[in-house]
Amino acid sequence: MDWKLFGSTFAVVFLAEVGDKTQLASLVLTAQSRRPYTVFLAACLALILATAIGVALGDMVARFIPEFYITRAAAVLFIAVGVLLWFRVV
Repeated sequence: MDWKLFGSTFAVVFLAEVGDKTQLASLVLTAQSRRPYTVFLAACLALILATAIGVALGDMVARFIPEFYITRAAAVLFIAVGVLLWFRVV
């Protein structure tokens, strides 16, 4: 296992998830339902599935498009979402 890649992936995903909509939704659902274990399990499975889809698509795209372009496209999309959120268009 590539521990450097593991660590950097963990750090990036963890920091991206802290305080995001998923965490806030889990907080609200737990407070409403008072069933933390059910919400925890469902949220974990949803994140696992979403991540699996992202990894599968990333692997597929990487077979046809060089990493340089994928990285640039991801950066542009992040900036675009940030700008749209800044102006509350989304």
